[in-house]
Amino acid sequence: MSLRFHWFLPTYGDSRNLMAGGHGSSMSGDRPATLKYLNQIGAAAETNGFEAVLTPTGAWCEDAWLTTAMMIETTETLKFLVALRPGLLSPTLAAQMAATFQWQSGGRLLLNVVTGGEDHEQRTFGDFLDKNQRYARCGEFLDVIRQLWSGTGPVNFSGDYVTVENAVLQRIPDPIPPVFFGGSSPAAGTVASRYADTYLTWGETTAAVAAKITWIRDLAEVQDRRLDYGIRLHVISRDTSEQAWAEADRLLGALDPATVAAAQASLARSGSEGQRRMLDLHGGGSSYREGASARSLEIAPNLWTGVGLVRGGAGTALVGSHREVADRIAEYAAIGLDHFVLSGYPHLEEVYNFGEGVRPILIERGLVQASSVSSGPVRTPFLSTGN
Repeated sequence: MSLRFHWFLPTYGDSRNLMAGGHGSSMSGDRPATLKYLNQIGAAAETNGFEAVLTPTGAWCEDAWLTTAMMIETTETLKFLVALRPGLLSPTLAAQMAATFQWQSGGRLLLNVVTGGEDHEQRTFGDFLDKNQRYARCGEFLDVIRQLWSGTGPVNFSGDYVTVENAVLQRIPDPIPPVFFGGSSPAAGTVASRYADTYLTWGETTAAVAAKITWIRDLAEVQDRRLDYGIRLHVISRDTSEQAWAEADRLLGALDPATVAAAQASLARSGSEGQRRMLDLHGGGSSYREGASARSLEIAPNLWTGVGLVRGGAGTALVGSHREVADRIAEYAAIGLDHFVLSGYPHLEEVYNFGEGVRPILIERGLVQASSVSSGPVRTPFLSTGN
């Protein structure tokens, strides 16, 4: 068994503090997302044994395709989990772009299909379908792409939202890029079970995640398909538990109550079922009190909802000592998770905290293969008397 770890590429900017916005809302950091800085994060992720970096997509961040394409030459083994929104380009063009990326990068593309959870943001791109229509279109979009990638001949498809005639690719991507897909609504489950390779969920308790895995697995079995499963989490990992929670306290204490209130009001209007589940974890901000300790937002051992007070999308973090974080990852792995997509503030520094602190423990436990770490000095866990 070898778990697979991915880091996050903050193409909207970075910060030493929690950043408000995202998921359809404006978002930016005080550390700009220059190509030079993003290349530093990519190099750090590669050095610390991460397989890929995930890019977001939306009006509030830089374009995922262009950004990652410019990073190919500055990395060697790092893959790019590129966010793709069906409906904003044709399936034939998307399939062709993936083939070009695979050829030019030596097979380092993964795709994260994002249907689009916010009506108002989709409309800024000229997309006026409602949520269920977007999922139906996404299914047709992925159907055409899968047929094109099979290389079996011209593709003719006429659906409710997608129509192509005699579509062909000059080059078939090699390898076919794995498709990651998330969503918590019934419509999302239908599309994921039919077309995804990896179902990705935002961080919830192990019981809630296990229920989601069972739900998608049952749907996939009807399609005679088998999926991998992954989770999207932030992480605050330190030598000791006390140090980690002190950092969470610092991040929480730096929040402006007005910023929290504005973010929660905006996120409460979201049409995303996944976003609703994130808000439910902290009661839509009702668990937040100015001056309260970070522990007041701990909903399960080492699972903290503080990030979701201001950030849309993934809003939970694993907080604890390196060994505690490794323990929680092992528990998620035990219920069937294969992929862990992680991030932290700031992303450059935190990739080292995890890579040098948690990863060696996972290697010791046989959850990660030592050979999967990039070439360089062998690392050992930080010495600590803490938990």
